Amino acid sequence: MAVVVVESPAKAKTINKYLGAGHTVLASYGHVRDLPPKDGSVDTDHDFDMKWEVASDSRKHLKAIADALKTDNELILATDPDREGEAISWHLTEALTKSRALKKDTPVKRVVFNAITKSAVTEAMKNPRDVDMPLVRAYLARRALDYLVGFNLSPVLWRKLPGAKSAGRVQSVCLRLIVEREMEIEAFNAQEYWTVEAELATPRGVQFNAKLVSLAGKKLDKFDLANATQAEMAVQAVTSRDLTVTSVEAKPASRNPSAPFMTSTLQQEASRKFGMGAKHCMSTAQRLYEAGYITYMRTDGIDMAPEAVMAARDVIKDRYGADYVPKSPRMYKNKAKNAQEAHECIRPTDMAVSPDKLRLSDSDQRKLYDLIWKRTIAGQMEAARLERTTVEIGSKDGQVGLRATGQVVLFDGFLKVYEEGRDDVVDDDDKRLPQMAEGDAMDKRAITPEQHFTQPPPRYTEATLVKRMEELGIGRPSTYASIVTTIQDRGYVIKDKNRLMPEDKGRLVTIFLVNYFRRYLEYDFTAALEGQLDDISAGQADYKEVLDRFWRDFSAAIAETSELRITEVLEKIDEVLAPQLYPPREDGSDPRICPKCREGRLHLKTARSGGAFIGCGNYPECRFTRPIGVVDEAQAELSGDGKLLGHDAGSPISLRTGRFGPYVQRGEATKEDPKPPRASVPKGWDVDSMDLEKALMLLSLPRAVGPHPEDGVMVWANIGRYGPYLKHAETTSDRGGTNANLDSIDEVWTVGMNRAVQLLAEKVASRGGRGQAAAPLRSLGAHPADGEAVDVMKGKYGPYVKWGKINATLPDTLTPEAVTMDQAVELLDAKAATKGKKKAPAKKGTSKKTAAKKPAAKKPVAKAKPKSEE
Repeated sequence: MAVVVVESPAKAKTINKYLGAGHTVLASYGHVRDLPPKDGSVDTDHDFDMKWEVASDSRKHLKAIADALKTDNELILATDPDREGEAISWHLTEALTKSRALKKDTPVKRVVFNAITKSAVTEAMKNPRDVDMPLVRAYLARRALDYLVGFNLSPVLWRKLPGAKSAGRVQSVCLRLIVEREMEIEAFNAQEYWTVEAELATPRGVQFNAKLVSLAGKKLDKFDLANATQAEMAVQAVTSRDLTVTSVEAKPASRNPSAPFMTSTLQQEASRKFGMGAKHCMSTAQRLYEAGYITYMRTDGIDMAPEAVMAARDVIKDRYGADYVPKSPRMYKNKAKNAQEAHECIRPTDMAVSPDKLRLSDSDQRKLYDLIWKRTIAGQMEAARLERTTVEIGSKDGQVGLRATGQVVLFDGFLKVYEEGRDDVVDDDDKRLPQMAEGDAMDKRAITPEQHFTQPPPRYTEATLVKRMEELGIGRPSTYASIVTTIQDRGYVIKDKNRLMPEDKGRLVTIFLVNYFRRYLEYDFTAALEGQLDDISAGQADYKEVLDRFWRDFSAAIAETSELRITEVLEKIDEVLAPQLYPPREDGSDPRICPKCREGRLHLKTARSGGAFIGCGNYPECRFTRPIGVVDEAQAELSGDGKLLGHDAGSPISLRTGRFGPYVQRGEATKEDPKPPRASVPKGWDVDSMDLEKALMLLSLPRAVGPHPEDGVMVWANIGRYGPYLKHAETTSDRGGTNANLDSIDEVWTVGMNRAVQLLAEKVASRGGRGQAAAPLRSLGAHPADGEAVDVMKGKYGPYVKWGKINATLPDTLTPEAVTMDQAVELLDAKAATKGKKKAPAKKGTSKKTAAKKPAAKKPVAKAKPKSEE
């Protein structure tokens, strides 16, 4: 008998089925040891000695492994096939040795498999090896660096920048990307330009569009038509001339499929197509991997196993025909920066299992598997064959030239299955053009000028941020998701319409670090350090020498900030941000003069919450403030005391702007009433047209529609975070009751009781009726312990089994139709144990020893500890 240790209970259950009775498969639940969050965990004075501590929730997992080793004298470490997995195996060995659970004669083997399938697991068991110490040393170096940066730099932030939470070796560089992009957007000055488009018709009367590309015999550059006057002159030039086709050129072209997924490209495509964040994408992929459906999902590799390539070609031939199979297999060159993460690409473990054949109850897993399957299959298909046509049209005198472009797909190839998404809209000119020949006269139907303005660079999405980090060599596949998640969890960045925007706190942290720790936020420095860590994993560098070089300079930089005062820091940040915070005014006056009192000067200030704002230096005589993101004079007037709209019952009604946008307010804040009545201006309402009447309408909310005719409980109409809605409850602050959406904001003030009752009834019906118990999907019968019913239910997070007050989620490997009573009892017992409730008694004939040897069922709420956050 051998003890096999994997990372997660779901993985343990799957592997136990493959290995059979000769093995005891247990889960470590991720890392079992870590550096305690206190000074001295990495001893820089003693050769970077690292003091590890077993986490409190890991002790029971270590004990279970140690207990199993008392009877099974062989340990097989089967953690994930990457740097973190190698480190977990090393930690397990060290911890078990320290606790004397490992005897001197206990064989310890390390096995890795790229997919949790029977063939992959059994083949791995035949080829054990030792723990890869270069990978472990690379992990130790990364963990020590992250500790040294976080534990030494974060306190500097706390002391010098109130409200700042933390800094990290890679997370701070990632934050810098987002902040600098936002500063680019704020400093951007739009430039006007015009284009002219003609709607033309062929001699056969078929219409198409062409763009003006030359005027007065000269090629038009983007900004040559700079205003409406020049555009109108161009329109007249086209209108006054006869146009004919001067050339028609058709060129064959082809498009090849994208390479199979690696970690970064999977995260990017899941974000583009589904709006799925990097963290959610990886957790969904983890579940697919643990269920044996896909290969390992943390990889820099894009190559594919030969047997998988041949299987993909067979599927293509069977489903789409021989024309879609290229003569020779497509080979993708691996671009991995470091061998330790250069596994095979992310692909289905069985190419023949198409998405329609895989019965997955979780919608996100279905979508992600569908994406991976299509990308993998498309990667081995024939190229798409196209024909690109360019038609040149001009006047006889050569003064005017227009161009129409189009594209025809002659053979769809891989496009039949999959096309990669794009981060930004691109005009591909892929429309089909009508048949034309040189010399054909064109009939002018309409000549239209169109005004344009150059656009600032777009804010990052999680997809484009991961792509940019990959281009710069910052981070590695296993860290992208945690880095992007961390900067959002810290409150440094928010996501708005899938775009990442820096909060004031994140902006201040970045400016501080760039000015006082510039070297450690440089992209080249971070990428070079990643390269040194890769050298360690390849056995080409000593990790303690790398740590020593880094610490020598970093500790000196920390020491230089010890004498800094908070006022100095704010003055420096104010100076650096001045071009964005105080742009030139149209009248040429000093942009730092307070727009309210016209005497004080504007300065950057910080709030207790850690946010920042612009305030007048004449405080408290002048209380003008504005958010740091507001630089427009018209918007700035709405800050502070705002714009007076009028008076109602003696109270001033004002329009103001705050952190979350424009709002109206009744009266002023006082010590007795620090929060006067306010109401946000709804999206879609024009702030410039706000008047006293509209403001009073907003301040009158919530509106009482009346008591519900069935129970007398009040029905309210209001505008909430997600738009206009009805609420059936005693008060609008009640968390209970029933909510129903309204179609438009206007309905908030017009909806009557008949309409309200109808909408609320429809809402209740859609969720199965108020207080009505949901019907089970399937009844399994009476529980053997107490005779109470065991049912399979439909839940928000997937199907589950219910026994009295105990609910246990079905693992992905079980469907509601297939689950048996024995399986349900096992799941319910495991769930009851986590809640400290009594398990059902074991069946007769089952010894305690046998029962203890059973693999633990999947615990839906238990997750492996997150991998390294850099």
